[in-house]
Amino acid sequence: MAPQPHVLIVEDEAAQREVLAYNLEAEGFRVTRAENGEEGLLCVDEEAPDVIVLDWMMPHLSGIEVCRRIKIRPETRNIPIIMLSARSEEVDKVRGLEMGADDYVVKPYSVSELMARVRSQLRRARPSTVGQLLTYDDIVLDAETHRVTRADHPLKLGPTEFRLLTTFMEKPGRVWSRDMLLDRVWGRDIYVDTRTVDVHVGRLRKVLTQHGGNDPVRTVRGAGYALG
Repeated sequence: MAPQPHVLIVEDEAAQREVLAYNLEAEGFRVTRAENGEEGLLCVDEEAPDVIVLDWMMPHLSGIEVCRRIKIRPETRNIPIIMLSARSEEVDKVRGLEMGADDYVVKPYSVSELMARVRSQLRRARPSTVGQLLTYDDIVLDAETHRVTRADHPLKLGPTEFRLLTTFMEKPGRVWSRDMLLDRVWGRDIYVDTRTVDVHVGRLRKVLTQHGGNDPVRTVRGAGYALG
């Protein structure tokens, strides 16, 4: 199975933070908690989440500033951010969205509605987690049935190679370092040597080219791998 979708909650009110975490974990998400903006940025640096739920009003470093810093960095700007705020004025919502927030939820909010908004952002960030078909050139990956074809030829992939291909196909062209692939494909709780990534990428390439066709996996010297 693929690693659980990862949600980062940045919220200074402990009770709100725990309610959110409880409900997200009940929905099958892996949750990281941060109690202020500075800690939130450190968490993003440590392991980029799939979605961020970010409170606007926090001491020292506001959610707006956290959002701005995340969105100006090329390596993190595509992480969806859902901004939480007690500010209901349209001008505040516009400001949040202009700073790069992908969605804006006014407090008090319905937990079920927020869960739906998290799932909606996740569909955009990691479509395979909601069973969508992924396509690249003549490769088709069905995340729900775990079937892969290339030029209509069925391909037999091991679980690790399937997760690798899923990661590549979710973001074609993106360069993944070996450490990033270890986090996404194997998970942070399992120790695997980075050389293992090379072995499994080699196996994936062999399967993808067994019926002819070019190798779609590109090695980026000194950086990692990309699809296309």
